[in-house]
Amino acid sequence: MPNRQNRALPTIRILQVEDNALDAELVLAELNADGISYDVRLVDDEQGFVDALEHFKPQVVLSDLSLPGFSGQRALELLRRHDEDTPFIFVSATLGEEAAIEALRNGATDYILKQNPARLASAVRRALAEAAAVQAKRRAEEEMIRAQRFESLAMLAGGLSHDLRNLLQPLLLAGDSLQDYQDDPRLARLGTLVRDCGRRGLQMVQSMLSFARGARRAEQVRLGALLDALGLLLQGSVPRAVTMEMAMEDAELSFEGNHTELQQCLLNLCLNAIQAMPDGGRLRIGTTQCELPPDFFMPEEQPHAGRYLRITVADTGVGMSQETLRRLFEPFFTTKENGTGLGLLSCKRIVASHGGVMRVESTPGEGTCFHLYIPLEELENDRAELDADGLQGQAEHVLVVVEEAGQLSMLVDALASYGYQAHASQSGTAALQWIEAYGLPDLVVMDAEMNLFTGVRTLAALLEHGYRQGVILLAHPDAPPDLEELPALERLHIVDKPVRVRTLLRTMRKALVAEEARP
Repeated sequence: MPNRQNRALPTIRILQVEDNALDAELVLAELNADGISYDVRLVDDEQGFVDALEHFKPQVVLSDLSLPGFSGQRALELLRRHDEDTPFIFVSATLGEEAAIEALRNGATDYILKQNPARLASAVRRALAEAAAVQAKRRAEEEMIRAQRFESLAMLAGGLSHDLRNLLQPLLLAGDSLQDYQDDPRLARLGTLVRDCGRRGLQMVQSMLSFARGARRAEQVRLGALLDALGLLLQGSVPRAVTMEMAMEDAELSFEGNHTELQQCLLNLCLNAIQAMPDGGRLRIGTTQCELPPDFFMPEEQPHAGRYLRITVADTGVGMSQETLRRLFEPFFTTKENGTGLGLLSCKRIVASHGGVMRVESTPGEGTCFHLYIPLEELENDRAELDADGLQGQAEHVLVVVEEAGQLSMLVDALASYGYQAHASQSGTAALQWIEAYGLPDLVVMDAEMNLFTGVRTLAALLEHGYRQGVILLAHPDAPPDLEELPALERLHIVDKPVRVRTLLRTMRKALVAEEARP
């Protein structure tokens, strides 16, 4: 029974509990006179009321106090079990002052006497505004709780990541060392397996840590690494009934952006796609390069024709109606029961911060495709391959200072196998004692994250002992060493952890060659 007048105003859904058709019309006449646009459902029994709560989903309830076999008090009780916020207004001819006060205590929003209904329209408007304010406050509180959870997760991830990376680091070192036994194919294959397992574990730790901590800086994003990290994060979230596939046109494609933000955006889209396929289906993440003409862009977007990377997240799920598509990026609009309506808006902002745009295609019953277009003006292809040429040492003395015994042993063995005279020290004080006993080494390789005698303090002590050769600090990229208190070091090199043997060897050769070239 829709009211057709004044459609320019938002239409509200009114559930009216009334057994007298004439009284019901008189009540609605007050809303008509005030220009309120509404759809109404009239019920006069408990079953009809319950069904309307479930399927009609009213925004306000107008109820008489007494009905045959039913009552307004019972209706209020049922509503509050179903929803805490929906306004409930008594409209009755028999509501006395004591009954009115009791009704308000029980959760009613207001009460109106049928013999004096002039206040009804303003009461409805005020009740809806108050309900909207309460819901907005609740959403804000939920977002704050969600943010606190992520902060706690970041703290937990930060605490665990150090230990996990230290446990996994020897797998990389052992794998690289075993691969050098090319005369024994079995050992070489074992080395590849061990190294790949170590890398996979470290990638999982780093992906979860970076996602929990949030984005920090612009960087070179390699497409293959981005989608590999996405796949690791999705492990365990893809039901058996959903088939996931990734199709990359060029895994080595790289561009300036923010790995963590893009990872967050793609993860959100993939999880939405999975939820849109409750009975199973196919999730596809694909990439390709394309040229966008000026007329591709919408009026509110900045036209910027050129070459773009298109990342597509497609599902074969329930799809979306045109009405849903129209409102898709509205703040707090959601089709999920417990959703915030902020996920897709965040995705759109992330893509826009990269200078890109988003497009959505969807058909009810056929699925949805999200297309992310990232500009590639800064595109680079970095295909540098590491090989073993020029990595062999010439019996140089290398002092390796690492607290963790397993990592220290593996590093020393790896360097010795490449022709270096590697000497192990498990602390800064042990390193200084070695220098006093045997003299200055040709090169120092040192963990920047030692606890008892830190890498920076050890480096300062080495300088005091007259060491002026090259130093290689092993440090996590998200926790660089603080070197402000030290004098300028021209021959300082930093190698990111987790350490890869060939990367370390290349840096060592670079440092040693620079020493040889000094006058």
